[in-house]
Amino acid sequence: MWFYLSFCIILKAVKHSVFKPCFLIGIIALLFIMIDCTGTSGNRLKETEDSEIIEFDESLNAFITDPSVDLPVTTFNEVWGYVLAGQEAALTRGLPITDVGYFGAEVDMYGSLTSVPRRQNLSGYTGRVHLVVTCQSNSLTHFTLAPESKERRELIADLIAATGNFDGLQIDFENIPPRDGEAFLSFLRELQAGLRGKIFTVALYARTRKLSNDVYDYETIKPYVDKIFVMAYDEHWGGGTAGPVASLQWCRRVAEYSLSAIGREKLVMGIPFYGRAWANQNHHRALIFSTTERLINTMNVGEVGRENGISTFNYDVNVSVKVYYEDEYSISAKMEMYKSMNINSIGFWRIGQETQNVWRILKVEQ
Repeated sequence: MWFYLSFCIILKAVKHSVFKPCFLIGIIALLFIMIDCTGTSGNRLKETEDSEIIEFDESLNAFITDPSVDLPVTTFNEVWGYVLAGQEAALTRGLPITDVGYFGAEVDMYGSLTSVPRRQNLSGYTGRVHLVVTCQSNSLTHFTLAPESKERRELIADLIAATGNFDGLQIDFENIPPRDGEAFLSFLRELQAGLRGKIFTVALYARTRKLSNDVYDYETIKPYVDKIFVMAYDEHWGGGTAGPVASLQWCRRVAEYSLSAIGREKLVMGIPFYGRAWANQNHHRALIFSTTERLINTMNVGEVGRENGISTFNYDVNVSVKVYYEDEYSISAKMEMYKSMNINSIGFWRIGQETQNVWRILKVEQ
């Protein structure tokens, strides 16, 4: 809409210009550049989105534009929060958290379970605690999920045994090769059968629509778990273009699809506590000799020295940094939006990264 209004204003201005043809051509070119620059990027998995206009919910505008607004207290049935092993002190007494995802267990290079945190380290917390297990690479995940393999059988047995002191187990495998979808499903089925009453959950990437051949397809995975934690963050990520980690418009689309594919009872909507910074220049790189010579000449290098026989020099550049972050206002807007959609459960990544003000505006339903 604003492009249309701008164009009308420009046309009116051109009527009074003595440089009509050149002026008009230049302005039209500028408009096309502006339109191109406002294109959105995909999420962390480079999910391709159909072009569409996203309507902003004006009822949420006050939360993010007027810091003087008295923020409401939002109530949920369940509130999850991740705690990193070694940073247990961040989980202070009295926080409105019903479920802790205790983060740190991993699958090592041999396919074995390692780095399992001790449940006793959270002895001061009286809610439910879920052991979270990760697998960090495509090749390792493929190796671990291979059906009928000795490593897979042993890993499943170790996972079931390690969950003994916990209320539940969460699988957070974020690097599953596309062709291993069926292997992942059978892996989940075996775990579900072996856990016998423990709460079984998975953490999955955010989706705004159903994708073809998706390893993390919500509807396919849903029957084998008690809860799906949707990681509704990294809309913009470190390797992509600058933008919010989780904009309100994008989060609404993720929530709408998640509700339709997962359903209210099994859905936990994730909310980020963290932000990101993007620099307009990155100077970490390998240099061939001709590039090094060009830097010396163009950056006004005063002196080339030597350290232990290796040539070295310094130069300064100006770098512009763009930061997006979450405060109590943006978090309140997300919580109120999810509440208005009748979402029962939310979760935070992660405890210790937040503004403490968020705990004043959150309550667990009794």
